[in-house]
Amino acid sequence: MTVSKPFGCLFTVSAPSGAGKTSLVRALIGADHKLRVSVSHTTRSIRPGETDGINYHFVSREQFTSAQTRGEFFESAEVFGNLYGTSQQQVESLLAEGFDVILEIDWQGARQVRERLPNSCAIFILPPSLETLRHRLTSRGQDDESTINRRMAEAQSELAHWAEADYLVLNNNFDDALKDLQAVVQSQRLRRDIQAQTLANVLDDLLKT
Repeated sequence: MTVSKPFGCLFTVSAPSGAGKTSLVRALIGADHKLRVSVSHTTRSIRPGETDGINYHFVSREQFTSAQTRGEFFESAEVFGNLYGTSQQQVESLLAEGFDVILEIDWQGARQVRERLPNSCAIFILPPSLETLRHRLTSRGQDDESTINRRMAEAQSELAHWAEADYLVLNNNFDDALKDLQAVVQSQRLRRDIQAQTLANVLDDLLKT
């Protein structure tokens, strides 16, 4: 008896800057061989410690808008004056191979994904407080005070869209938040429509007369 190869689940993970989204997703991917993260394209400058093709595909605004015109992005948005987009080809290829795919995107992108794939799962990561969020942004040592103030204002704008998510994860304790994310992923894998594909042969065998 064989089990059918599944079509993967698609997750969007959104959060205000400093909520710990990237660290949580990195840990989630590292502990689950069935998960893949889609590397976004962006026009923002590369930061110290980042690698092109690993953290983002860093491109010029002209390259980005040309790809956008050709319809190559699954979703795209402008954040802090920079453009971000997810390769449609990459997402479709990973899903078709049976991987579950995570998109680290803001609420604008998550909304676009939901419109295109209603069965996608939207997760929103919350910081425990605005004070904690400011402390995390400050402790990075990457931004000056004016930039941090701008990020805090944008964070509250982002937080206003929490109700568009399917799941809320509070990142007060990293390990607890990671366990919550893992629980969400597993719950989606057990959805009836996903299991109907995965266990198609099993179901046929059980129900045959």
